[in-house]
Amino acid sequence: MKSSFCTIVLVAVLCFSLSALAGDWPRFRGPNADGISTETGINKAWGERQPETLWTFKMSDDGYAGPSVADGKVFIIDHVGDNDVVRALDLNTGKQVWEYAYPEPGNPDHGYARSTPTVDGDKVYTLGRLGTLCCLNAKTGQKIWSRNIVKEFGGQLPKWQLAMSPFVDGNNLILCPGGQNAAVVALNKTTGETVWQDGGSDKPGYATPVIATLAGKKQYLVFTGFAITGIDPANGKLLWSHPWKTQYDVNAAAPIQIGTNHVYITSGYGHGCALVKVEPGKVAVEWENKEIVAHFSSSVLFNGVIYGTGDPGFLTCLDPKTGKALWKKDGFEKGGIIVVDGAIIGLDGRGGDLIMAEAKPDGYKELGRIKPLGGQSWTAPVPAQGKLLVRNQSTLACLNLK
Repeated sequence: MKSSFCTIVLVAVLCFSLSALAGDWPRFRGPNADGISTETGINKAWGERQPETLWTFKMSDDGYAGPSVADGKVFIIDHVGDNDVVRALDLNTGKQVWEYAYPEPGNPDHGYARSTPTVDGDKVYTLGRLGTLCCLNAKTGQKIWSRNIVKEFGGQLPKWQLAMSPFVDGNNLILCPGGQNAAVVALNKTTGETVWQDGGSDKPGYATPVIATLAGKKQYLVFTGFAITGIDPANGKLLWSHPWKTQYDVNAAAPIQIGTNHVYITSGYGHGCALVKVEPGKVAVEWENKEIVAHFSSSVLFNGVIYGTGDPGFLTCLDPKTGKALWKKDGFEKGGIIVVDGAIIGLDGRGGDLIMAEAKPDGYKELGRIKPLGGQSWTAPVPAQGKLLVRNQSTLACLNLK
């Protein structure tokens, strides 16, 4: 009887833990790196009951670094003086749990760090704009190891410096320093040692690579400064490449796998978007247009259609098969979007309006809007554990989503 009771208690604890983990947002674009939350049962009647602001935290980076959430903590990169400062905050209270600082001197250019911390188990990985990569203990903030990927791999800093977020695949940590035969590198996530480097020698873009399986082959989709490429995860070899040249080499929005062998890409500066078909020994553009001209905000594929913001400020619902816009709504500027519980939550990047709308292809239907902070807000919202994190250039705020 005692054994049965202990088993029941253990199962209940495990279920609770798994439930808690299911609501985390441990990396850029969420648990599946697709901009879609696992949260359900959120408040969608914003017109009748506006989300309550639970806490705010003052930032001093004057920028756009995004938060991640895991194990009850919010992780974000701030900047003070000549140092980047990685902060861990309590998700419920906004109180700081720990901080870790490292030198990242120089003048700001649209702020300092732009990446999102990546949490993997008991470790958190961060990347500064000049190439400082840190592996920290997620509970205490103690440094486990660090490297400068620009200096060590002879990397090329793009005009606005590094913006990608590190991502974990199995035992490897994947980054894009952009050195000679080091467009992409894999490091051992535990020790920081180099596993492989290759992928060509392109200068980095600003996008975080994405894991995909195209024509049955697992690969990393890497948006460099000059092209969209497929990289073999086993050894870093370049599998394929399609040129995609944008002004100032700003390829910043995450690529999206569509079906079994297509990739959707979009860039700003008047470039537009395209659907690229990848087959063994052949890469071809299925369609290309300017329906979504995303400067840096990543689109979201949800229920077979694409939702994305782009210049001159539209939120667009796009049919990825044809490239046709199903509807457009203005007033979003360069704000980021996510999908939560069947609803789009996005920001007006210029004024800071936080907007909820139905994620449906038959037309734009707004469910409500609030202005939690105001001002320029280019960082996509982050949902986790029934809460929503938003930031402008000076403040991080936590709202109640329930």
